[in-house]
Amino acid sequence: MVKSVAVLMGGWSSERDVSLVSGAAVAEALSEAGYDPETIDVVRDVEALTRQLTPKPDVVFNALHGPYGEDGCVQGLLEILDIPYTHSGVLASALAMDKPMAKKLFTDAGIRCAEHMVADRDAILSGEVMKPPFVVKPLNEGSSFGVRIILDEEAVEIARQEDWPYGNQVMVERYVAGRELTVAVMGDQALGVTEIRPADGFYDYEAKYTDGRAQHLVPAPLPPSVYEEAQRFAVLAHEVLGCRGVSRADLRYDDTRSDPGLVFLLEINTLPGMTPLSLVPELARHAEIDFTQLVSWMVENASCDG
Repeated sequence: MVKSVAVLMGGWSSERDVSLVSGAAVAEALSEAGYDPETIDVVRDVEALTRQLTPKPDVVFNALHGPYGEDGCVQGLLEILDIPYTHSGVLASALAMDKPMAKKLFTDAGIRCAEHMVADRDAILSGEVMKPPFVVKPLNEGSSFGVRIILDEEAVEIARQEDWPYGNQVMVERYVAGRELTVAVMGDQALGVTEIRPADGFYDYEAKYTDGRAQHLVPAPLPPSVYEEAQRFAVLAHEVLGCRGVSRADLRYDDTRSDPGLVFLLEINTLPGMTPLSLVPELARHAEIDFTQLVSWMVENASCDG
């Protein structure tokens, strides 16, 4: 029997536009695979969303990104409604979105992370917490929103003058020189490692979602031991948080000071993008899993925490 699938997309976070593109691509692929998808542009109204999910679909494909869609909130509602959904459950989603808590769990599990702490943004920019180079991140945003790389005192001064809508409490992390890596995990298996080379500077929102702004090298040209460690960290982080379905780990490979260098885990994304430029579908293709097969697998493996 053809399964009815509600594709949740849009929402009201800073990642709304990315979510709409992801949701449209997913719905098209599910239709091609023989499912019966319905796209729902989620608004900030629980009663309205509950009505849109009545009668209950067989599965919800969660294509929301950012706060409320990715942090366990929507997952909690779906648990109450007893509707199986894709990606991670309530606790894993909340832990991954809380960057400081996730890093504590990662380091306790033996995963190498950069030196980091939570502090007031003003204290960080006054030099009281960490000297440059360092990275400032909002505590619970995705798609690189709000991430600032502070390499020197000039960058500190620029950061002091900019508008900052993400709250005064931020995470500051020692900047790791070297190369940008990402690993997709599907179930309990890594699909491979991509090296990302931005055309200009940092792999920010524009580089992620604008064609030609970053080069993706698949598989990443790494020493075998480094490639394996990046995959091992990604799978272990997925397991430590209790993730299910598909996740993506973002890492840095510092090859500037030693041979073969050191891999550092930055964070786990429990609801990675599914746009035409997204990294997980690209790594799935490298593993000979096309986009339709990928989203079909995610639907067939949807579940509730309970």
